[in-house]
Amino acid sequence: MWVRKMLTFGRKFFSFLMVLSIGFSYLGLTSGSALAQADDEGFKTKAKFAIVIDADKPITFLDKKADIAMAPASMSKLMTVAVVFRELKAGRLKLEDKVKISVHAWRTGGAPSRTSAMFAPVKSEITVQQALRGIIVQSGNDASIAIAEHISGNQGAFAKEMTAYAKKIGMKNSSFANATGLPDPKHLMSARDLAILAKHLLKEYPDYYFYFGEKDFKYRRYRFINRNPLIGKEGGFDGFKTGFTKQSKYGIVVSAKRGNRRLIAVLNGLESKVERRTETIRVMNWAFTAFSDREIKADTAKFSARIWGGEKSTVGLSTAGPLKVFMPKGDVVTEIVSEVIYQGPLKAPVVSGQKVAKLRVKVADSVQEYDLFANESVERANFVYRAFDSLFYLTFGWIF
Repeated sequence: MWVRKMLTFGRKFFSFLMVLSIGFSYLGLTSGSALAQADDEGFKTKAKFAIVIDADKPITFLDKKADIAMAPASMSKLMTVAVVFRELKAGRLKLEDKVKISVHAWRTGGAPSRTSAMFAPVKSEITVQQALRGIIVQSGNDASIAIAEHISGNQGAFAKEMTAYAKKIGMKNSSFANATGLPDPKHLMSARDLAILAKHLLKEYPDYYFYFGEKDFKYRRYRFINRNPLIGKEGGFDGFKTGFTKQSKYGIVVSAKRGNRRLIAVLNGLESKVERRTETIRVMNWAFTAFSDREIKADTAKFSARIWGGEKSTVGLSTAGPLKVFMPKGDVVTEIVSEVIYQGPLKAPVVSGQKVAKLRVKVADSVQEYDLFANESVERANFVYRAFDSLFYLTFGWIF
């Protein structure tokens, strides 16, 4: 009798294990092969590193080595600007405050450096607003160093501020050694981090975004033209920053709005200014025009998650409204690979309507994410069921 019960339990246990194996195969191996296929056969760009994201939705349309830390050149000045914007918003800094051009700022980033500069005279004073425009429009290294010294005392301390701020907003592959982007082996950013930063600047500091779209900046006898060649051109381009060093080659962070959609693109490792301009336009035109949102039928959009210690072992999940996925236009048959992502084990009790997971959808070159909510409440199970769940979890390392 005891043996028969154990065999019955064993058959049930084996069936449960098979379900888990099939589930992990679908969520892991299938999605991995789809990504490889998209990289091999999808949209191509000449940029060595690239990413295109939606500014308002968690959608990535293009990802090429986007998580690899690279030399960002002057694109990293966006992090310098972010710290300045933060101080302005907090009231610790005012646009009319005076910033001194130290000997170090002048020699390292000014006229003697033969790098991009706003040519502020040594020991002169500029306003915070002039420094901002000098950084954003002219990519002035002297202005970047001067504002760093004004806020943090020296450039090293400011770089630590930049790194800490980057980590706080979710930039995982960035570290800063200076306020300028001048070559340093410890000064690195990934394309994805630059996109995260650009999106942060848009959402957190909308009152200051217009600085990125200024076509020129007049200072003393100089009239500096915005180094972003796309500002004011057709296609809705209105912001962000270019960069160049011999190490990084030509790069750009750009934002454009067409209709009610805004996209952000980061490209780096291009061979010339002309290639940077034409490739950026080509990539953004593709991202804006190649996809359209389509509603997925309810009977094919059913998802669930495993529960530990609950009266039920699973809970059904759904999106807040109709699931609309951006898909390539036309009648082309496209494979859709989805995976439900949550931190396991998902512990009972679970309340109906509770946000418990994310749905990651991979279509062609795009990766899209949507929040998933519990369709029903699942109460906590009694001690015996919880003990069994704990035993399986501790013994086999199952994470439901």
